[in-house]
Amino acid sequence: MKIKFNEEKINSSIKLISILLILLVIFLYLNHKFSFFIPCIFHKITGLWCPGCGITRMIISILKLNFYQAFRYNPLLFILTPFFIIYTITYYINWLQNKEFKLPKIIWNILLVIAIIFMILRNIKAFDFLAPTVI
Repeated sequence: MKIKFNEEKINSSIKLISILLILLVIFLYLNHKFSFFIPCIFHKITGLWCPGCGITRMIISILKLNFYQAFRYNPLLFILTPFFIIYTITYYINWLQNKEFKLPKIIWNILLVIAIIFMILRNIKAFDFLAPTVI
């Protein structure tokens, strides 16, 4: 059985991925040159760590192959990254084949509850090791 891919979607995907890669390279260069990070508005206003705090530094650490430091910046998202990558690839392949792919709502709800619990824990003194930490 031959798998049919939508040629138009493949071409538009290549263009989009190319643009995103160029933007990523520019961001990484500017970050390396000037050492800036995207601030978390939630943390700036409340002083609390949100579930996403540390993600930019985590991604940069992963790109530098410093996985332990990446884990220290955001343990939850570090652990979930392989699952998000697999989901994205699966979704993309189904999209190219004009098939629908959705995760059940229960999975998204579980992820939401985990993120809320993670946010609460990383703001409690006893669990301050969950806050973005430089080693």
